[in-house]
Parts: sequence; structure tokens; C-alpha cells
Amino acid sequence: MSENLNLVRSTDAEPVSLVAYDPTWPSRFAEECVALEAAIGDWAVGGVHHVGSTAVPGMEAKPIIDILIGVQDLDTSRACFARLAALGYAYAPYRVEEMHWFCKPGPARRTHHLHLVPVGSPRYREELVFRDHLRARRDVSEEYLSLKRDLAKKFEHDREAYTAAKTSFVRATVDRALADLGLKE
Repeated sequence: MSENLNLVRSTDAEPVSLVAYDPTWPSRFAEECVALEAAIGDWAVGGVHHVGSTAVPGMEAKPIIDILIGVQDLDTSRACFARLAALGYAYAPYRVEEMHWFCKPGPARRTHHLHLVPVGSPRYREELVFRDHLRARRDVSEEYLSLKRDLAKKFEHDREAYTAAKTSFVRATVDRALADLGLKE
């Protein structure tokens, strides 16, 4: 791996801190989307999507724009890493069997997370389904927010535990949403 990719160490993680919804998050995503499409559009076969809590209107969130890019596969998408580094993204190997993960500008202060995920994978479909379900179902988004608030207090200095503790809620929500769409029994 090239040294200019600025690998992120998990020990550099910021504390978990939720902030009120910021109405500039969609426009910040849109600006970043333009830059990403110009830099790596050839690899973005499944598009560039705003995901995560900043993509849900009204949702408190860590103030980090989460971006999902659908790629053909993990191997061929490695060719765009240098272009992402030129945009200020630092590569952070995480769940490497599912995706390539980056943060910007770096681990001490993150403004963006970028996930390169194969379009044929369950993760790609499920990230979009989860976002869309939270957008469509205020009751579910409020339940999720309550959970996030509790977990942010409990795991303020342990991002991995915070994320892991949300897993069962996310899984159950995705399963319900897929069932509602007729995509899962």
C-alpha cells in the first residue's frame, strides 16, 4: 500500500458526540459528491449516496458526512485509492471483507467517512434500505435516536463499542424494511 494513503489508527478515534441536525449536511454532501464523481466516477458504478444519520432530516448525529459509493468489486476499486488520497481521504482498513473505508481529513477530526462497497453485496443494499427506512418512518428514527443518545453517553470514548451496540437495532430495522419491500421473508 502506498505511503501517501495515510493509514488511520483506531487509537486516534474522536469521542462519540452527537449534535443537533445541521441543515447544511445535505449541501456538504452534494459538494463532496461533485468532487468524488470527478475524481473516481469511473469506479462509482452504483452511484454516490449520502448515508448514515446525517442523511436523515432532523436526526442528531456525529457531525460526519457518511458517503456510500457502489463499486464493481473491492479488488478493482483499489485503483482509485490514490485519487481519494489526493482529495484528502485517509484509508483505514476496517471490515475489509465488505468494503474499503476512508475518513477525511484524518482521525483526529473527521468530517467525512467514505465507504466503497460492491454493488452486489448485502451491505450496499442494506445501507440504502436502512437510510430510506429511517427517512420514511419517523417512529423508527426517533427510536434509533434514543438508542444513539444512550449509547453515546455509555461509550463516549469507545467508537467501536458504540457502533457494535447499535448492531442489533440496525439488523432488526433492515430486516423489517426488507420484509416491507417484499425482499425478505
